Amino acid sequence: MAMTRWRMKGRVLCILALAMTVPGVSLSQAVVDTDAPYTWRNAAVGGGGFAPGIVFSPVERGLAYLRTDMGGAYRFDSASDRWIPLQDDQAIGSYMGVESITPDPVDADIVYLAAGMGWGGPAAIFRSSDRGAHWQVSPVPFKMGGNEDGRGMGERLAVDPHDHDRLFFGSRHDGLWRSDDAGATWRPVDSFPRPGLGTPTQRRTTHGGLSFVLFDPAQPGRVFVGSADPGGDHLFRSDDGGASWRAVSGGPSAPLLPTKAAIGGDGVLTISWSDAIGPNGVRDGAVWRYDVAAGSWQDVTPPRAAGEEPGGFFGVAVSRHDPRVIAVSTVNRYQPIDTVWRSADAGRTWDELQRRSVRDVSATPFLDLDGKADFGHWIAGLAIDPFDAGHAAYVTGATMYATQGFDEPGEMKWVPWTRGIEQNAIITLTSPTGGAHLVSAFGDIGGFRHDDLASSPPHVHTSPYLTNTNTLDYAGQEPQVMVRSGSTHRPIVPGPSLAWSDDGGTSWQPLPVPPGAPRPDGSPTPEQTGDAAITVSADGRTFLVELDRPAITRDRGRTWQAVQGLPSRTRVAADKVDAARFYAIDFAANRMVRSEDGGATFHPAAGDGLPTDLSGARVTWREAQNPLVATPGGAGLLWLNVGGALYRSADAGDSWTRTGAGLEVRYYGLGMAAPGAEWPALYAIGMLDGVDAIWQSIDGGGTWRRINDDRHQWGMRFRVVSGDPRLFGRVYIGTDGRGLLYGDPGPAD
Repeated sequence: MAMTRWRMKGRVLCILALAMTVPGVSLSQAVVDTDAPYTWRNAAVGGGGFAPGIVFSPVERGLAYLRTDMGGAYRFDSASDRWIPLQDDQAIGSYMGVESITPDPVDADIVYLAAGMGWGGPAAIFRSSDRGAHWQVSPVPFKMGGNEDGRGMGERLAVDPHDHDRLFFGSRHDGLWRSDDAGATWRPVDSFPRPGLGTPTQRRTTHGGLSFVLFDPAQPGRVFVGSADPGGDHLFRSDDGGASWRAVSGGPSAPLLPTKAAIGGDGVLTISWSDAIGPNGVRDGAVWRYDVAAGSWQDVTPPRAAGEEPGGFFGVAVSRHDPRVIAVSTVNRYQPIDTVWRSADAGRTWDELQRRSVRDVSATPFLDLDGKADFGHWIAGLAIDPFDAGHAAYVTGATMYATQGFDEPGEMKWVPWTRGIEQNAIITLTSPTGGAHLVSAFGDIGGFRHDDLASSPPHVHTSPYLTNTNTLDYAGQEPQVMVRSGSTHRPIVPGPSLAWSDDGGTSWQPLPVPPGAPRPDGSPTPEQTGDAAITVSADGRTFLVELDRPAITRDRGRTWQAVQGLPSRTRVAADKVDAARFYAIDFAANRMVRSEDGGATFHPAAGDGLPTDLSGARVTWREAQNPLVATPGGAGLLWLNVGGALYRSADAGDSWTRTGAGLEVRYYGLGMAAPGAEWPALYAIGMLDGVDAIWQSIDGGGTWRRINDDRHQWGMRFRVVSGDPRLFGRVYIGTDGRGLLYGDPGPAD
């Protein structure tokens, strides 16, 4: 009987909350066909992450490919004027890190890519005969590093223009490899002088290996390979199709390593050099040209101003219209900033384009972080359109810019060339009961409030600006009140790592906390590192911060009160209806604890039905999702993931029931209940009957249906999932590389 009363009360609360917080949206608008297929789209940001390589097709105007370090590859479709993601059907996460991409130099429909996130994961060569719409995947024994150091180096995969079934791949660890059947099978080139340094044995280490492979289109059988491993020779040449090799002497001296190369119609090789494989850690570099016919080298490094932090050189391009027109880009030149250099006389004189460039970022306004978008950083990729000498593009760590005036004097205008590209790592997100339907937390660029899912938001979260936003929460009954915590790339955040908003995340104010007591080991405190998660009560009046000694404030940080009975280093959830209640797990005592006085004190809840070991619910990483979730509109209705097993409580944690019907849950979230249902809709990412997928349940976890399909898997690289408390069927997913996704029941447009 008690359960029946709660169900009626919970449903009434949910209806009332939705009616109060969603003006103009009636309950009948949420009625949809639950058996309809799902349509998936990206919430627009536009670029956002590091894309190390841009390549134009040499045989068809308007065709280009982009590789990213963790979000797969893209093809530019000139008919729709947008970039098309090419690997959304992949279920193997490692394949979303693209080491190299190359369009066939003879057949415009054929494209190849080398895929492998790092040496600890699988790697493969992909071949497509329909421009990446479908792939033939050939797993390979050599490891790749699409998201490792050195990912900004040249295209390691190359197709022989004189025999386009012959491919070479310059690996990081195992020397040069060859295929004579269009990438289906591979064998090592035993005659190549540098066999590689072998697979690393320590985490977060890698090798530069062979940094580029380049065929000479004018000379059958001629191929060049660069080596970015320390010591020995660094440029090699074959004139018999790879049967024999010899080192090319000359060029710059150690410690410079070749990064990328391009060959012009005059037979001259232009090579960029750096003292590290990058993109971090590069301090010096050079640009040299090698005249193959004369066997001579020339140093054409662009000039440096006094006191300039040099950085290195990575991107390199030669115009097909005039081989004297060459361009190079810098990496890690933080003073004054990374730039692109252009020369119209084969490197004798240079024009620094950053000095005469302007950028129109109206399509992706978040790039205007300080009121004016800068030229960019980590400019590892650079290309000149072979069919249009005025069209050029370069990549950065946050976007890709293109211009139509590359061959013109005067002010040069660049615009983001990112329509369709969504390459971001999402840390968390929330869908509040009022205001914007989606507020997100990103790695590197902080996160956004999305008032329009089809448009790039006007700005990232600021005041303070934190490169990573780690936690987000909103007040269940006052959803305009939001809180967030975050961190920067540096070990210690300069200034507050917490913020609050009273306008639904449109603007923010820093939340200073009292300085914590120094730790005995001298390590930084949670509020300095971004580990101090923050939670807000249902009425928006109380903020609870997980410091070394948890504390609450009821006056927006002016005064603080230590919390009693709550251990440190645990994750707190606030009831979304009852402002007095907060919940957490005390892992030391292996029990659930609850506050009923607005977070001032916590005491044990009965916790009947929970497993005796709750360690599977422990959060050890600031970016991990909270396994304990409170239900919007349902007082005391809680959900808990314990090591993949889902539990439900309808009485504020006193009693629990295991649910989930055998689904091994990695991530889960809640959404609006289906019409007539007694439980909120559940959305989960996990394994059921051997199928790893995205699932929906409308009966409290009793049964599940898969809502993605084999065409929509995105490498199964996910960080967070949540439903929408105001739209039944709407689900938001934060990926680790493919941006913000949202799904709705119904066929595609």
